[in-house]
Amino acid sequence: MTVNPSPRHLRVAIIGGGPGGLATAIALSKIPNITVTIYEQASVLREVGAGISIGDNTWNVLELLGVADTLTSGHPTWVILNMNGRSGEELGRREKPRHETKRPPVRTQRTKLQSALLAHVKPGVIQLSKRLVRMVDKGHEGVELHFEDGSVTTADLVIGADGIRSVVRDTAWPNYEIKFTGTTIWRTLLPWDEVKDLDPRFGITGWWHTPTTHVYFSPVGEGLWEIASRAWQDPAVHGASKKSWGVPVENAHVESHFTEYLPSIMEALARVPPGGWREFAAFAGPELAQLTAWNNKVVLVGDSSHALSGAFGSGAGFAMEDGWILAQALAYWKNDTSKALPLFDAIRLPYYSRMYAHLASEANKRTAKLKALGNPTFDERVRNKIITDGGKDMSWIYKNDIGTVWKEWVERLEGAS
Repeated sequence: MTVNPSPRHLRVAIIGGGPGGLATAIALSKIPNITVTIYEQASVLREVGAGISIGDNTWNVLELLGVADTLTSGHPTWVILNMNGRSGEELGRREKPRHETKRPPVRTQRTKLQSALLAHVKPGVIQLSKRLVRMVDKGHEGVELHFEDGSVTTADLVIGADGIRSVVRDTAWPNYEIKFTGTTIWRTLLPWDEVKDLDPRFGITGWWHTPTTHVYFSPVGEGLWEIASRAWQDPAVHGASKKSWGVPVENAHVESHFTEYLPSIMEALARVPPGGWREFAAFAGPELAQLTAWNNKVVLVGDSSHALSGAFGSGAGFAMEDGWILAQALAYWKNDTSKALPLFDAIRLPYYSRMYAHLASEANKRTAKLKALGNPTFDERVRNKIITDGGKDMSWIYKNDIGTVWKEWVERLEGAS
């Protein structure tokens, strides 16, 4: 008679309480013999930022996590505009087919996604004011975690869900380096009623462009409206002073980068109340050859694993997919990290590699097109930025069904056994 051994007990430490960390904890909570603790450096768990997009790929993983029905707030984004920010010319209008999705694509507040995930995290899982300062590989005993408050704990598996400035990644991959890309984003939320008189098109999710900047407008539900304005700043000049997340900034500083825009857009920026803006600097780093380290005792999820500076606008979705796949791999191999983590690597690493390749290809195409134009005008440079319908099929990202991906891998594993 064959006896199936019970899964080994696994002490899991998740570093970071953002969407990736919370989703990973939810997925792991469904697996026997796993004790999960989230260590979050903030003293109060709150999401920093403004809006977030929830498309098919993100809805798919939220369904698998059992969270989708809890996220009820947001503005449907069936139509997406790309506009010339100086002339007001419409350069592209994408209307998403409504029959292909069970749930509408939405733009919602980041806090709403966090609240929906938190509702499914078991009490006692999250420890606040736990800033990780050091990790020590203790061999078979696990990984020793040292926190700023002097406390120390040991885990069998450490999951780095601590973002683009990951302490976990920088410890286990000490030669990895991120750099300021030159892109700075200023974000805010304000009541739609305070700007709706300016232009009816501002009520449609869209980007308003100049050659080196853009202003993104979108309702996010519950009467709120989002602005995400983006400009390029020379990394050699500004890199040393940049922080990656949520720095308060003066209104005049933000407005000074967008003086070429339509008067209505400049007026929208001017209506942001003092203290309303937060600055987010975009950092990026090279592709990792592996997402696991220290003999399968450390693994990265979300931005820590692929420092792409939010290039695809779906980072929370990617992070939650990572967490769900990691949990499935552990369940499949009965908490044997020596088998589960290489499986996670095999599934997710090629996906992120494809993203890096796509970004390099698009950058090369834009450069070649500008060179062919010779001495392009302002409007030609703006058009060169726009990704329109008829370009590369991006369904491998935005319609990714992570549940189907996992089923296909199980079939492959069973077929090989």
